[in-house]
Amino acid sequence: MNSKDIIRFLNIAEKLKCELRHSWTSTMRQESVAEHSWRLCIFSWLIKDELQDQYDMDKVMKMCLFHDLGEAITSDIPSFYKNEEDTRKEEAAVNQIVSMLDNDLRSELSDLFIEMKEQQSKEARLFKALDKLEAVIQHNESPIETWIPLEFELNKTYGNEEVKGIAVLEDLREVVRQDTIKKLAFPGACNMSMFQRICMFKGRDE
Repeated sequence: MNSKDIIRFLNIAEKLKCELRHSWTSTMRQESVAEHSWRLCIFSWLIKDELQDQYDMDKVMKMCLFHDLGEAITSDIPSFYKNEEDTRKEEAAVNQIVSMLDNDLRSELSDLFIEMKEQQSKEARLFKALDKLEAVIQHNESPIETWIPLEFELNKTYGNEEVKGIAVLEDLREVVRQDTIKKLAFPGACNMSMFQRICMFKGRDE
């Protein structure tokens, strides 16, 4: 890609810094899409040593990095509000953005989005599990005042199906569920970071 095309693509990606998600941070401000994608990449990196013999973790990290790219055009819509029309618009936005790339990069990113959509590969399923689990962890870290009524139950079950068969995430999901239960019983008591939760989990096996 030439310099102008690189800057043009980065201009699109920059919009993810500005686009706000439904989730809030621990300091009670809405997180950006870029912040979610960034921490999702960290999440995949933290568990890569345990899964790299079974998964192409480089591909998983790329999925974490690019999965919400279409929201630079469409804006973020929470999964519990998103409908088929929203999904079609986001896919069209992705195609529009991907078309800006040179042939090899365009092919690589296009194939990645197809794989994520089809959810047939183990890497795509791992990415989806991480994506949902990161959102649950973020809700646990946010002030209870930012939750909407449906999330009081949803945060206990969101991602349950996606983590099945991935032992490290099944165990982590249960720890996070207990964090949710504690938070609902004692609002503000659960402020442990995702990094601390994973370190605690890994420590149980040592």
